[in-house]
Amino acid sequence: MNANSSFSQNISFVHPEYFFIKGLSGIPYRHYYYIFLFCIYFIAVIGNSAVLLLIAAERSLHSPKYIGVLNLALADLGETNAVFPNMMKTFLFDSQYISYNACLANMFFVFFFIGTQCLSLVVLAYDRFVAICLPLRYHAIVTNTVMSFIYLAIWAFNACQASLTVYFINRLSFCKSNVIESYFCDHGPVFRLACNDNSINFFIAKFNTALFLVAPLIIIVLSYLGIFLALSKITTWEGRCKALRTCASHLLVVGLYFLPKICVYIIALTTFLSANARIISTSLAYAVPAMLNPIIYVLNTAEIKDLLRKVLKRGL
Repeated sequence: MNANSSFSQNISFVHPEYFFIKGLSGIPYRHYYYIFLFCIYFIAVIGNSAVLLLIAAERSLHSPKYIGVLNLALADLGETNAVFPNMMKTFLFDSQYISYNACLANMFFVFFFIGTQCLSLVVLAYDRFVAICLPLRYHAIVTNTVMSFIYLAIWAFNACQASLTVYFINRLSFCKSNVIESYFCDHGPVFRLACNDNSINFFIAKFNTALFLVAPLIIIVLSYLGIFLALSKITTWEGRCKALRTCASHLLVVGLYFLPKICVYIIALTTFLSANARIISTSLAYAVPAMLNPIIYVLNTAEIKDLLRKVLKRGL
């Protein structure tokens, strides 16, 4: 598909009026996969909205740890709403054209919320590290005010980084194809369509991967090495298990978030990954954690389980 008929040109850059989002191609019954993703999206929205309402309404959950859980739920809710409703409109209702400006807006919000997700997991790892390694100083170091400022800084930083990513996309000229080999306005498939120098965009893609995938995972692993070292100094197995149980939810969420994305990234680097395989793997890697995170925190967190029991008893 050629974009020459729909070009609008400014002083130095050529931008198409529309992009065409290709999505899955050559796969029979692919609409059923999009319906499956919509079901995951629906569960994710209900689950994360419930967690947000529960934390906001219950004063006993107004603590540093749950400020982190609340921000993770907000990021999950934002990421799923940035990706999946647009996907449903695009592929279930055969509306695969997206305007240039809408594409850039979609890219901004997707990367903004993805960055917030992974940095929220880093802050929750910091919370667990201080709680277990410095228990006597925990309430002095990790306060509601400190956590609120950390998350304000994260949201502001991610807004700047996502804006920078989109800004340099806007400095490209698209004079060949306007077909995006993805299911949303993904950064890599978009900048590879450019017909002028896109080396800065290639650098930003690698930088974002290092910043929002590799570095957070390294920090989390180091924090848990410190936690395991502190646990080894506890004399009883009962004490170790009790302390480790407070990390169970976070460890599960970290595994769900990082492992699929790391695997996809390594496979893409070491072998050929077809467009369809990349779309399926990345869409699941974004959708499934956002659906399971609220379930994990509800089922594995004693405070939330106790609160739910009280609510159910009142209801009965």
